[in-house]
Amino acid sequence: MGGAQIDSNDGISQSSHVKESRGECVSRIQIMWMHQLAQNGEYGVIVGWLFWIIASITLHELAHGWAALWQGDPTPRALGHMTASPMVHMGPMSLIALALVGIAWGAMPVSPQNFRMGRVGDALVALAGPAMNFLIAIGAAVLTPVAFQFSEELGGLMALGVMLNVLLGLFNLLPIPPFDGGRILVSLVREVDQLFRSPGGQNISLIAFMLLFLSGAFGYLQSFSSVVAGVMVGLSQALWSPILG
Repeated sequence: MGGAQIDSNDGISQSSHVKESRGECVSRIQIMWMHQLAQNGEYGVIVGWLFWIIASITLHELAHGWAALWQGDPTPRALGHMTASPMVHMGPMSLIALALVGIAWGAMPVSPQNFRMGRVGDALVALAGPAMNFLIAIGAAVLTPVAFQFSEELGGLMALGVMLNVLLGLFNLLPIPPFDGGRILVSLVREVDQLFRSPGGQNISLIAFMLLFLSGAFGYLQSFSSVVAGVMVGLSQALWSPILG
């Protein structure tokens, strides 16, 4: 979270409360994944991961921004975040972390007090990010059979985009602040909002996250995402088969 000094003519009061972590989008890959892939000579996979993670997080954050603008909040545009530049949405630290350990995140500053639909608008803005990931996954699934007609590498790249965006969408819907799912829950259920605003609220989020991590839930989530992606590509292949043969 941070404060923003913006001209009041932009529709935002000075020192408005800006939730920097609203669009926080985290991608977790195996630690030292790039080193391991490089050892195996899988440079194409490295490029594919980097492309999809950067593009998907950027579009995820832009979706938050578009939704915020639709809700009447000029903050994303006023702070210069309505751009396709990954550097703006992810920042150098996120990009470096992605290259080194496979962890990346992004942020879209918004001012919920400007949303014309109040708490419901807050939930819709949070939902926009994962929804974008699911839309990307659907689009990539539709194009995957066509891509395989050109080359195995291109088809594999598109299939990777399906799996990754399903994973990102589901991951960000986890009902734990500051993930989008947590923001949706907090926005719609006042009791949960009060709970996480309590003195120990942040500790609750941390404990819940650690329990998920230690239980291996993230591994199950990745496996489930792979299954869903496989089903999506299979359905797409069936739809394309009369044309592609």
